Amino acid sequence: MSTDTTKPPKAAPAVPTTGTAPVGRRPAHGHARLLTRRDRLTLGLMAGVPTLLHVALVWLTALASIALAFTTWDGIGFDSIEWVGLRNFRELFTSNPQFWPAVEHNLIWFAVLIVLPTPFGLFLAVQLDKRIRYSRVYQTAFFLPVVMSLAVVGFVWQLVYNPDTGLINSIIGANEPGHYIDWIGDPDLNLWAILVAASWRHAGYMMILYLAGLKSVDPSLREASALDGAGEWQTFRNVVFPALRPTNTVVLVVTIIEALRAFDLVFVFNKGAQGTELLSILVTNNIIGESSRIGYGSAIAVVLLVISLAVIIPYLIATFRKERRA
Repeated sequence: MSTDTTKPPKAAPAVPTTGTAPVGRRPAHGHARLLTRRDRLTLGLMAGVPTLLHVALVWLTALASIALAFTTWDGIGFDSIEWVGLRNFRELFTSNPQFWPAVEHNLIWFAVLIVLPTPFGLFLAVQLDKRIRYSRVYQTAFFLPVVMSLAVVGFVWQLVYNPDTGLINSIIGANEPGHYIDWIGDPDLNLWAILVAASWRHAGYMMILYLAGLKSVDPSLREASALDGAGEWQTFRNVVFPALRPTNTVVLVVTIIEALRAFDLVFVFNKGAQGTELLSILVTNNIIGESSRIGYGSAIAVVLLVISLAVIIPYLIATFRKERRA
């Protein structure tokens, strides 16, 4: 007598019929909403309000300045706007005695920033990258002027340059009657005195940029250089500095922009008078000065904008090409 040893098939587990989908399965109809209406409204406000402010305060004003550069307007009533074409630019390039000195001062500003505080900032970054003792304290001390407002920096250096009670004149003994050195009022000294204050702040900015660049250098490159017998200076010159090429590009662009938009320090010191003229000062004096020449001031602003774009656009193109290749 034979017996059947096959086991009966197991019954399938019962599926709950409460109207909900089984655990681990997607619902048969519809899909879950990723964002609620309140979330979309919040994101819209967070992204939309800053965008509207940026467009209104940056792009629209820039386009308005370009349009006003070809007009003459005293700022009283829109009906007084008169189209003059290129007359503002012709007057600016040919008969304004302050324009070319201002361009020269902006170029001097850039040259000083790129020659003095930029290498000094690189030197500070290299020293701090060695993880010396109290490096965090040194970073904070050198970066503190960057955090401070330029107006505050100007007030601080005004105290330093005071001809009577200033630090410098007190040290060199030039604070006695008849021996005063007027660092701010002397046209032969004031621009260089302001550049010292600007360099003091710019060095900390460059230090942070280069320190970030040094952190991104592959340590194996330095180890390979050391194994080949290269010294510290040879390693920096032949290995580290070439690896800082992207950082050097950023530093160059930032320095050019800093030189072009220089305004706060000069305005705090002596409002751009007596040998410290800058393009930004000329824009301000013509637009909100005693006799408002908004069209003429806008023409100077357009010149400054064109110079800035001539630097920024090639940098952006190179950056986008690099990202596309990556």
